[in-house]
Amino acid sequence: MNDDVVRLLELLGSGASSEQLARVAVENPQLGKATAVALRIHGTLGAHRRREAELGALFDTASDLARLRDTDAVLRSIVRRGRTLLGVDVSYLSLNDEAAGRTYMRVTDGSVSRLFQKLTLGMGEGLGGLVAQTAQPYATHDYFADERFRHTSPIDSAVRDEGLTAILGVPLALGDQVIGVLYASDRTRREFSPDEVALLSSLADHAAIALDNAALLEEISAHSEALHRAEEAHDRLMDLVLRGGDLPEVAASVADVLRGAIGMFDADGTELTGVGGTPPEPPAEAVATSRAAGRAVSTSDGWVCAVQAGPELLGSIVLAGRADLVDADRRLFERAAVVTALLLMLRRSVAKAEDEVRGELLTDLLTAPDRNPGALLARAERLGLDLVEPHAVLIAHADKVPRTRLAVAAGRCAALAGIHAEEVVLLVPAGDPGQSASRIAADLRSIVDNPVTVGAAGPARGPQEIAAAHAEAARCLRALLALGRIGEGAAMDGLGFLGVLLGEHTDLNGFVRRTIGPVLDYDARRGTELVATLHAYFAAGTNLTRAKDALHVHVNTVVQRLDRVGSLLGSDWQTPDRALEIQLALRLHNLQS
Repeated sequence: MNDDVVRLLELLGSGASSEQLARVAVENPQLGKATAVALRIHGTLGAHRRREAELGALFDTASDLARLRDTDAVLRSIVRRGRTLLGVDVSYLSLNDEAAGRTYMRVTDGSVSRLFQKLTLGMGEGLGGLVAQTAQPYATHDYFADERFRHTSPIDSAVRDEGLTAILGVPLALGDQVIGVLYASDRTRREFSPDEVALLSSLADHAAIALDNAALLEEISAHSEALHRAEEAHDRLMDLVLRGGDLPEVAASVADVLRGAIGMFDADGTELTGVGGTPPEPPAEAVATSRAAGRAVSTSDGWVCAVQAGPELLGSIVLAGRADLVDADRRLFERAAVVTALLLMLRRSVAKAEDEVRGELLTDLLTAPDRNPGALLARAERLGLDLVEPHAVLIAHADKVPRTRLAVAAGRCAALAGIHAEEVVLLVPAGDPGQSASRIAADLRSIVDNPVTVGAAGPARGPQEIAAAHAEAARCLRALLALGRIGEGAAMDGLGFLGVLLGEHTDLNGFVRRTIGPVLDYDARRGTELVATLHAYFAAGTNLTRAKDALHVHVNTVVQRLDRVGSLLGSDWQTPDRALEIQLALRLHNLQS
């Protein structure tokens, strides 16, 4: 390795900028291809760091919400994180005052203009008015040249005084009501990417939850006894969140406080968890009413509260066994729905991040196993996978099931699963690959309710062997489909002589033993000539007379020997497929003798 390549690697390892890496190619054109690879790695590492920072910010924000005592402090934290993560000059948050018909600036970060910080505007004015009216994000790369929203002199003056040019605004919503807008802005022209819009929207959802939490606390604090009880329940719930608690623990805590049965359901009405009995499935009308009102509603069986983040319905929470709720208890029940929404959002964020990391690892394992095997092993270890240990590689296929749904189902059955090259690929701890394929084909069928065909290979250790096993699993899957064995799972050794022909690492002796091993063993123990009889029988075109002439024995002897073969190999040994495999095994045995 020459000095320039070493220098390039040292720059990459030290976190050098893309400009510094590109300069190497300028100084030494022979390293153009190596520099291009280094720049791609640099970009990939940067993307990973950004995703980690975004996920960390969401966790930090959730932690702030869990410790909510000062709403302004939480909102300042959210606005500051939005500015940092999007790398903008200024971020700010405005809230609507419906009674006064005005919108006012609540929190800013990075602002230097007093006029901008004290800005108050009429409802529906400016870019924020467009966001509030449509309840959709809106971005402009040149504020003053954009005529798609209503410009006013006070707003334009404040924006000009701050020196802003590019602005992104996303709604803060509670149910269907937009209560404010979260902004990110630059003093130069800029196009905001979909990922940046999604990130700011996530922070806006957290800000809306913070404001809703604050409003609920203010209402409960009207009565000292209710306040004490609310704080106690709040601390219990927040302690669960901070300790990494999940929905069952939250449900148990709420059931204890409200002295009733609690059920939590997803948006489709599927029960997520239940405590204190079996609460009835929430009526769709009650969930819709609660969602529209942003409050818990009573039913014939108890109470229902929609679980939502902004306008998105995440599920519902049901309280049974309590016909009436005093105002404080109803607020606590609604608070439980807010906490449930927070946990579901965190679960979704974590699952999405883990899926992306696992998918990228799977792609790198199968497309570039030789690039940096040590790094691949380390990345796998961080996900709880020891690729030094043997794993079977499987590929699942189902004609009538979307790949994304099949991949989600596969994730329940494998140590690592994802979509690669339009295929659903799984890694499972080594056992017998054929048995694993058969079992997982059955498991996936029960999950997706459709036949799933699974080809397998392995066991494989390390990135290079895993990539090679993937290629063999693909050949095995194609063979299964070509043979019409839809809904089955198998490895090459389960395909008979086709596995021998298609397998990359052909095990001829294993094929012979699996096919005619009992006959070979019988001859070895008894000194009989069953193998010779089979040779003569097939050579004579299965004609007994010609076979007995070739063997120089009576025809009854041939019949008796073939009966013995049938008892050893099974009654179907003369069917076309079995007979073909037996003849191939006999020829291979002769070659090995």
